[in-house]
Amino acid sequence: MSRPPETLGIRHVALVVADIPRSEAFYCGTLGYRVEWRPDPENVYLTSGGHDNLALHKGAVPPGETRLDHFGVMLKKEEDVDAWHAHLESAGVAIVKEPKTHRDGALAVYAADPDGNVIQFIHMRRA
Repeated sequence: MSRPPETLGIRHVALVVADIPRSEAFYCGTLGYRVEWRPDPENVYLTSGGHDNLALHKGAVPPGETRLDHFGVMLKKEEDVDAWHAHLESAGVAIVKEPKTHRDGALAVYAADPDGNVIQFIHMRRA
C-alpha cells in the first residue's frame, strides 16, 4: 500500500465557544494570540507568530461540556513551562493539571479557557 505525502502536522484547531469577545480576550490578552481574520461577528481566526491558526466559532456550549480532551501549545524551553504556569495563575486562569514530567520526558502544565477547553503548555525533550 502506498503512503500519502508527509503532512506539516496539525496547525489549525477550531473551537465552538459561547462568547466570541470573551474567548478572543482570553486567547489574545492572556495567551498572546492576535487576530488574523474576522469574517463576521460570529467567527474569528487567531494566530501566534503566524505558525498556527485557531478558529473561534460562536455556538451553543453547555457549561462544562467539551468533546476535546486537550490541545497543545509547544514551548521552546523547559523553564518556559513554569513561566507559563505562573503567568496563567496570575491571570486567574484555571489550572487543570500542575506542571509535571510525562513518561516520555516532556514537561507540561494544563489550563482551561473560559469554555472549559483544556490547553496543554508543553516542552518536548529532544534526544
